[in-house]
Amino acid sequence: MKLTKKFRKMSMTLAAVAIGFVVISSCKKEETIGPAPVISVGAPSSGLAGSTATITASIVAENGLKSLQVLKNGADFDYKTYNAGSTADSYSKVYVLENLAAGAIINFTFIVTDYKDLTTTAGPQTITVATVPSKQIIDVSGTLSGNVSWAADKIYRLKGFVRVGEDLTVDGQPTKTGVLTIEAGTIIIGERASKGTLIVQRGSKIMADGTAVKPIVFTSERNPGEREPGDWGGLVICGKATNNLPGGKAELEGQYGGFHGGTDDNDNSGILRYVRVEYAGVPINPNQEVNSFTFGSVGRGTVIGHVQASYGLDDSFEWFGGTVNCKYLVAFRGLDDDFDMDNGYSGFMQYGVGIRGTTQADQSGSNGFEVDNDGSGSANAPFTSATLSNFSLIGAKATNATSISPQFQNGMQLRRNCKLKVYNTFVTAYPNGIYIDGANTAANAAAGDLILKNIVVAGVNAWGTDGFGGGTTTNPHGYPIRDINTSSPAGDLSIGGMKPTDWYLTSSFGNKLLLKNDDTGINSAIFSAAPIFTLIIGKADGLEKGGSTSGLNSFFEATDFIGAFKTTDWTAGWTEFNPSVKDYTK
Repeated sequence: MKLTKKFRKMSMTLAAVAIGFVVISSCKKEETIGPAPVISVGAPSSGLAGSTATITASIVAENGLKSLQVLKNGADFDYKTYNAGSTADSYSKVYVLENLAAGAIINFTFIVTDYKDLTTTAGPQTITVATVPSKQIIDVSGTLSGNVSWAADKIYRLKGFVRVGEDLTVDGQPTKTGVLTIEAGTIIIGERASKGTLIVQRGSKIMADGTAVKPIVFTSERNPGEREPGDWGGLVICGKATNNLPGGKAELEGQYGGFHGGTDDNDNSGILRYVRVEYAGVPINPNQEVNSFTFGSVGRGTVIGHVQASYGLDDSFEWFGGTVNCKYLVAFRGLDDDFDMDNGYSGFMQYGVGIRGTTQADQSGSNGFEVDNDGSGSANAPFTSATLSNFSLIGAKATNATSISPQFQNGMQLRRNCKLKVYNTFVTAYPNGIYIDGANTAANAAAGDLILKNIVVAGVNAWGTDGFGGGTTTNPHGYPIRDINTSSPAGDLSIGGMKPTDWYLTSSFGNKLLLKNDDTGINSAIFSAAPIFTLIIGKADGLEKGGSTSGLNSFFEATDFIGAFKTTDWTAGWTEFNPSVKDYTK
């Protein structure tokens, strides 16, 4: 009996201890188990065979990361283990896309395990990479006649001189005509070895009507990172409008059959709208490069607007005679002149910007505007007398500390008997602001045939005594307005008995000279690789005021500002300021 009571008491004690142990153990387990690992994978991507995709994920495991397994379409791709105590990781792995069928999907699945052997709460997490087809490259050579169409799902490679139409002699009539229609978003590349160039001959048309979302691009055939100025020829359009060359008809420099000229100032060579030309300017002959855009006697029936020239080896734009009107022009880091006008060009232009690189300047001397009546400065009519409004000519000298090529010259060099008319325009960061070059050009200015109104020429803060390197040994250095010529020894310049600076500042012209451009409202980032164009409003000498298009032709939109921009960036969407890295094969 005593043994029974003692045994019962002992049994009850053991049971209580056991229950207590279970409770304690249970509580301890609940307290030490944290949440399962959490993973957030990167965005899906796509690319061509041979390109790379970076597979990324962010991982958090409160119980400590133990391992990460990555599967590619269910098969092992990567495995990673972690030291005890590690609770987070940012995973990244580069994947080179294999040569799979277009549209193939590769799924990368992530499985995370922690030190409590728990896996991701939502199960495996997946990121996808898709292959996309390379566009078919179509080689184009010879003469195109009739109606020809190029589609955006292909790339067209120019081999040698590709001509729209056939025009065999200076005085002859076109023997074949063509209309080349290029779909918005189409890429055209120029073959380097054969100096690929597109020439639209007289009587033919190019209908290159892109959009802000899908611009048409002419560019180098070389891979990203390998492209350079002069990789191919350029885009040449020849029309039948007037020029001042002997006989009214001629061949463009380089002797590649770019015959132009006639008597029809309303001639129609088609449409260039939302079009870019990159890395053009191959030398056809020594020191005879093709411009990015060349317009030979193009008539005013042609539509040109929203066009960009980048990294050309010669001029970004050049007009040899003609009457064509243009709007929204971008010249970016070309080698020679941004806007070159010769041989009686008399069209209207509004909204243009030229931006230089610090080392990209030509041995002949590089300018924003370079304007001649003709090569000899003759009085041949029609005169080069284009009317321009709202241009911004931005030289390379971003700050006083910026080193630039000594080959840079003038924001505007108006010479050889030209009669240019410029309104509402801004010039800065060139060694010379404006140079009215030659006695006959000065006489045109005195007679009111060469016009500069509502022009702001601004120097660079602390660049010499005048914002243009004056009084310093800086090379190059110059003048806001040149009052002496470039001869040796130099001689004084005169416009109607006045110094050019005094003529420029005639009160009725509304022009300004500023020591520094800081107060104009331009953003300093306009000098960067990713330029910002819109003005900072409210500056002391802000470009947002002082402009006027009163009295100009109806072609010109009414503006009250100076330069190409106010608060609207019309370059947005369709331009490209870093074309060296663009992959145009997709």
